[in-house]
Amino acid sequence: QRIFESYEMSDNEITLDHERDQRIGLEEAIFCSRKSDEQIEIILGQILEKKRSCLLTHLNPGQYSRINTNYRDLIDYDEVTNTAFFNWTERQDLDVQVGVVTAGSSDVPVAKEAMRTLQYFGVTTLPIFDVGVAGIWRLLDRVDEIRDLPVVIAAAGMDAALPSVLGGLYPGLLIAIPTSVGYGVAAGGQTALNSILASCASGVVTVNIDNGYGAACAAIRALGLRRTNLTVPGEVAEGTQEK
Repeated sequence: QRIFESYEMSDNEITLDHERDQRIGLEEAIFCSRKSDEQIEIILGQILEKKRSCLLTHLNPGQYSRINTNYRDLIDYDEVTNTAFFNWTERQDLDVQVGVVTAGSSDVPVAKEAMRTLQYFGVTTLPIFDVGVAGIWRLLDRVDEIRDLPVVIAAAGMDAALPSVLGGLYPGLLIAIPTSVGYGVAAGGQTALNSILASCASGVVTVNIDNGYGAACAAIRALGLRRTNLTVPGEVAEGTQEK
């Protein structure tokens, strides 16, 4: 069932921020949840008219399937994360790698949203999945790899113990993602969020529940990877000259 089947758009609903990457180094992403099919197609049309690319998040399979074929042919869609790259050309990898760690395999979709976001911006990732503290040997077996990374993103639900433990073993910037995984009092990720905020591990920071996109953007900001350094191969970044 289409939620917006009888919805009529007004002319002033969409104002894209095409200059955001020049201001902050991160271009605007399109959050598709509760957007109508018409809104999404208008946005894609405006992006294409400007000869730009965009990252779409929370684009569910139904929305994706209803996108005009002409636009859908330009989309790299991932059903696990509900993310899409539109009019995107893979960028040359930078000489930096971000670790993405999960407590359990149920946290993987959120972690992969972070990975897809980093991929969009040309940043490589090292996935280390299912190393939660209930079997802490799994984490200890990989901790030497993790210590060499400049930034690590850790996704954990339930009691979110992983970021605290990792915060006592890893010296770099640790960005935690509380996930909505868990029973009863896990409360859709609220317990995990509170646990991370109350962590005794110094300097662990957190984003909102299930916000893999936000964690990836935080990593990009921390590493100083401005968008002007992440141009499509063959392009010249604004403000630079070909040598």
